[in-house]
Amino acid sequence: MIWLILATLAVVFVVGFQLLTAGSRHAAQGLSKRLQLPPVHIESMLSLMGKDAAKEFTDYIAGDNETHLGNGAAVMLIWQVLIVDGSDENALRWHGILTKAGFSGLISRQQLLLALGFLRQLEPESAELHALREQYNARFTQQGIELEGEAGEVSNLVSMSEWRKRH
Repeated sequence: MIWLILATLAVVFVVGFQLLTAGSRHAAQGLSKRLQLPPVHIESMLSLMGKDAAKEFTDYIAGDNETHLGNGAAVMLIWQVLIVDGSDENALRWHGILTKAGFSGLISRQQLLLALGFLRQLEPESAELHALREQYNARFTQQGIELEGEAGEVSNLVSMSEWRKRH
């Protein structure tokens, strides 16, 4: 009888855990499939973001919005290239991963600000990340970075505070 109770508790625990984490797992899997990477890359970033920021990130990329998915990929790029490993080999690798997936391999100012919001628990230095972004973009383009207010295309990015107000 005790085995039956323990087995029931185990099944309830597993099913409950699967239901509670389904949204975040689905969003992380969607991004990892698009980037053709194992989910461990995204899951490790989510675990270090903190509970609230990770939920905001997965909610942000959960829909079928291509722009949000691209911005999520840019956050992943910033995480991997500017925070985890800033080597030239890693930058080339991640630039290739994003361009192969159909996303821009460059980091816009808005995407950097979005990443600073999601990675706030890590307390990254804003000035340092902006300098690293300039160096990264200069590696892959003749123009380097766009000047503020001179972006060549209309941005579909929304600030974190505006997005939170809407959701």
